[in-house]
Amino acid sequence: MNISKVGVLGCGLMGSGIAQVAATAGFDVTVLEQEQKFLDKGFAGIEKSLSRLVERGPAKGGLTPEQKTAAQSHLKGTLNMQDLAGCDIVIEAIIENVEEKRKTWAQLGSIVKQDAIFATNTSSISVTELMTATRRPERFIGLHFFNPVPMMKLVEVVKTIATAPEVYDAAVEFGTRLGKVPVRTSDKTGFIVNRLLVPYLLDAIRAYEEGVGSITDIDEAMKLGCGYPMGPFTLLDFVGLDTTYYITQVMFEEFKEPRFASPPLLKRLVLAGWFGRKSGKGFYDYADPGKPVPGKFV
Repeated sequence: MNISKVGVLGCGLMGSGIAQVAATAGFDVTVLEQEQKFLDKGFAGIEKSLSRLVERGPAKGGLTPEQKTAAQSHLKGTLNMQDLAGCDIVIEAIIENVEEKRKTWAQLGSIVKQDAIFATNTSSISVTELMTATRRPERFIGLHFFNPVPMMKLVEVVKTIATAPEVYDAAVEFGTRLGKVPVRTSDKTGFIVNRLLVPYLLDAIRAYEEGVGSITDIDEAMKLGCGYPMGPFTLLDFVGLDTTYYITQVMFEEFKEPRFASPPLLKRLVLAGWFGRKSGKGFYDYADPGKPVPGKFV
């Protein structure tokens, strides 16, 4: 399958990152948003990210000024869904809401050419459930990228029971062409990474609730003892406590296992609006982003 034209639904943090890596890899990319202000914000983020890569330089995994210009020439923003009609693959990265995603896929089904691949970037919603909103189940797949997309090498390629083998193979090849390392997995809640990562993060919260150690001590222990780039509480704040809490609800509903249930402290921080870095407070206080201060909750 020849993929040359890429559509991206949503120009938020994930959508803009996916658009950037696809354009940098030489694909023609059309990004769809609901309002111009969201496109402007997303494209400004892409410009900033590409500029940082130029500053880094090719020797350190960055870009030349010419590569940045080439990537930008492959990018186009639109508010008109019809502009995605000729795409070979469309990747959805909109709000993590089942009904919004299904509604969008249903609309796209009658617009985008029939041999195009549809891919969702969902981290927790059933790919199969989203697939049923389309009339091309054999051409529907999950492509789960990780934040920040330009830096994280992994993409989980998720097949459903209906995904055609050649579509699965084409999606893996596409991930490789993006410069990512694709791993194959199936449509089981959490896929590979979250299935293993979420219980670890929740156990860290439970350990803190039980007085095993302070937030900073647990973070330092896991960094220095296991070689992780950041501790669990720093990672939770980076991902977003609201995002993690939502994922726990989906996973617990699926498996009904205590290890996937949200600890009380996580729920209360989310109810308080303390989502981590993006809100200025989470397990750490980011009043001074350079020197986050750990909270005391127990």
